[in-house]
Amino acid sequence: MFKTSVEIMTEWDIVEARQIGRQEAKMLGFNTVDQARITTAISELARNIYLYAEVGTIEIERIETEGEKRIIITAVDKGPGIQDVRKVMQDGYSTSGGLGAGIPGVNRLMDSMVIQSNVGEGTTIKTEKWLR
Repeated sequence: MFKTSVEIMTEWDIVEARQIGRQEAKMLGFNTVDQARITTAISELARNIYLYAEVGTIEIERIETEGEKRIIITAVDKGPGIQDVRKVMQDGYSTSGGLGAGIPGVNRLMDSMVIQSNVGEGTTIKTEKWLR
């Protein structure tokens, strides 16, 4: 097991989180397409921290046991929180004027995603990708 976190405060931190995520996915044996999916998911989650919460962390965890290999990406912030998680999961919904593809896209790129958010307290989004 390997676990690290990157504090997201600048756009360069997003790049660093992507690089670490790609490296860990490669070490687990994910093909280049899945590596791209994982790094794209990290980008979206980290960019949301940067845009909406201003500061937070991306945690990258590599799980490797006899029976399973998976990568867990967790985005944690103490930002304003998400008022309506169901709305955020809909393609096209955006509070910033963007395309509204970020969170729904992460959900499609990864094998699982759980969002916990409290208005005024922050948001935690945990995603996983399993090596099959």
